[in-house]
This record gives sequence, C-alpha cells and structure tokens, in this order.
Amino acid sequence: MAGKRSPIMTVLIILGVAVLILGGVMVLITHIAGRPGTKLPFARKIGVIPIEGTINDSRDLLSQIVEFRRDGAIRVIILRIDSPGGGVAPAQELYQEIRRTTETKHVIASTGGVAASGGYYIASAADRIVANPGTIMGSIGVIMEFLQLQELLKKAGVGLEVIKSGQFKDTGSPHREMTPQERELVMEMIQDVQDQFVDAVAQGRGLPPEDVRRIADGRVFSGARGKELGLVDQLGNFQDAVELAKEMAGIRGEAILVYPKRPAVRLMDLLIEGAARGLIRATRDLLHARPAYRWEGAPLR
Repeated sequence: MAGKRSPIMTVLIILGVAVLILGGVMVLITHIAGRPGTKLPFARKIGVIPIEGTINDSRDLLSQIVEFRRDGAIRVIILRIDSPGGGVAPAQELYQEIRRTTETKHVIASTGGVAASGGYYIASAADRIVANPGTIMGSIGVIMEFLQLQELLKKAGVGLEVIKSGQFKDTGSPHREMTPQERELVMEMIQDVQDQFVDAVAQGRGLPPEDVRRIADGRVFSGARGKELGLVDQLGNFQDAVELAKEMAGIRGEAILVYPKRPAVRLMDLLIEGAARGLIRATRDLLHARPAYRWEGAPLR
C-alpha cells in the first residue's frame, strides 16, 4: 500500500512546487509591468471609465475606479466625462475616490460635450484635464428647485394638513410658499455647499480659492476659456488624452484601452428599467427638493 501511495505523493509535491514557481513568476512579471518603459503587452493598459449623463448614483462608478486602481496592469486611468453633473453627494464621493486614486496612479479627465457643475467637480480631482475647445464646462454653483402645487390643489379641492415637531420641518413643501425665514435657511445651506464646491476645485486645480470664487456664479465657459482661467491643463480630444496618459506612464507604442465590464442585459429589460427609473427619478426630484451640482442648460449642437 505504501508503494502505491508514493507516486501520488510525488505528483502532489511536483504540482505544489509548480504552483509556487508559477506564483513567483507572476509576482515578478507584475512587478516588472509596473516599471516605466516596460515592453510587456499587458503593461500597456490604460483604464477608461465613461462618466455620462446626470449623476444621481455613484456606486457603480466608485466600484469601477477602485477596481482599476487595484489592477496592477493598468498604468493610468482616463475619466471620459460628458455630464452636466447631478447630486451633490455622488459628485463628492467620486471626487474623494479620484483624489485617493491619484496618490498611487495617474488619473486624467477627458471632457466631451459637457463637463459642467458636478461634471467639472469630478474632473477637477484628476491630475490633468484635457478638454475640447468647445466643451461646455464650469457652472460652478449649486441649484435647488421647489415645486409649487398650492394653486392646483385649491382648484382640485384638495387640502393638506401638516402636523410638525418644529417650525421648519416642512420647509419646501409643495403645498405652500416658503416663508422669508425658510428661504434664508435654505440659502445658508446652499452657500455652505457652494463653499465646498469652491474649496474642492481650488484644491484639485491648485488655484487660490478667491480666484475660483470669482467665477463661481454658475456661469459656463468653453473649454478654451477654461484653459485661460486655469480650469483646464490642455486642449485636445480623447486621443490626445490617451497620448498624455502614455507619456505620464512611460508607455511606448500602442496602448491597450480597458473599459469596465458591462453585464449582459436584454434590450427590453433595459428599456423598461430605464423608463421606470426615469419616471421615479423625475417624480422624486420634483417632490423632494435637494441641492445639486447640476447645470440646467443644453449642449451646443
């Protein structure tokens, strides 16, 4: 019996040694891949994360940023931004994660048609910003909208009675106008969030806060004007951003662009889910006002 077990033990030992050797080789290759100028194919990877449309939920984008940051084969991350912004908290979460990523890996923001308000907030966290001359950007400011339904409710014969624990508990309710005191409180909050926006851009861009504050009145700029103001590092398209990424990472030759994996979804499910989410979001935004880093305009056509 002992003789029969010996070959099995030998095979197991050989397999164990092979695994150890293979693991050591992989560690060595990964280490070499992290050095500038390496010619290994998978060391020429650049991660590209599209950030498009209104940003009301940051969870998927946060996961993508963290995944690319932890991937040793990805040398640089490009954020391809085409967004008018969105909620305050999602923009701040993304800004923080991008800043954390720049501590270990270069991040470049490449702007498309729009990088306004929260879209620019996110871009300002990157190491470098590459913008098209005609990109609509800026709109450094905060907006909060309140729906007024009191006249409609009166015509419909609908009344609403509110019992509240404090004077300001139903501030912004759609069934009545705000009082002067309520408007003052809301304005104080908006100003606080605005100061956070200014400080974030100043920190990310390395600009004096007073310089940012002078243009932080909600106005938008072209990418060309943004460069003059220090909001942009370089004018160019997405390919220019790729070339800059290669230069910053020491990549020679063609780079391999890696995009986040998208789960397979049936078209009908996607359409139904998108329509439902859009309706829910629109209703929620109308009835539940909240501050937003969002530009309300439309891109140039």
